[in-house]
Amino acid sequence: MNEPAQPLLSIIIPLGPEETEQQYLLKDLLNVLADSSVSSEIIQKSEHSRASSLNGGAKQAEGQWLWFLHADSRISPANLCALESSLNHDPHGAALHYFDLGFKPSGPLLRANALGANLRSRWLGCPYGDQGLCLSKELFLHLGGFAQDQAYGEDLLFVWHARRAAVPLRRIPSTLLTSGRKYQRQGWLKVTLLHQWYWLRLSLPELFKLLCQRWRRK
Repeated sequence: MNEPAQPLLSIIIPLGPEETEQQYLLKDLLNVLADSSVSSEIIQKSEHSRASSLNGGAKQAEGQWLWFLHADSRISPANLCALESSLNHDPHGAALHYFDLGFKPSGPLLRANALGANLRSRWLGCPYGDQGLCLSKELFLHLGGFAQDQAYGEDLLFVWHARRAAVPLRRIPSTLLTSGRKYQRQGWLKVTLLHQWYWLRLSLPELFKLLCQRWRRK
């Protein structure tokens, strides 16, 4: 009896204690993957923190590539097609791939947030986890996974770690939608300012480390 083939893509979805948004993402994935030739597996993981859920999912994964998705993301056939194209241009699994960000439902304020996030990713090299980070499992293990001693921002710290390891960031020219309901529930200004504060608090020390590292190499 033949054993099932190893999947090419492992899709890892970390879940919070009372998470429900994943039901829509799973429906998207099942519909999109049904029409795709990409062999894949879907891993939902709920542990004591998001970082441990991400690392636990990666440990369980059997695929060559790890695609980390937030539970409130929404996936389209165009997303998968663009991802496949990006990975095909990275045959050695040397890069960290990420999508452009969009919100659903949207509006003028959230479109401005998405624009800011996408410019930050392109100009400053700081994509977040809700931009669908994807990389080879080999590279993920080399980088050591997500920091589990952090209360928040494990995705951003992982990107900074990759940058210090000279891993190239590769933008996928496709917009990955994520839920904008948090902004509606908690208030646009409050959530936006909080995210900017988190970004600065985490990024400034990491930028200093990166600059020192580059200076020592000269």
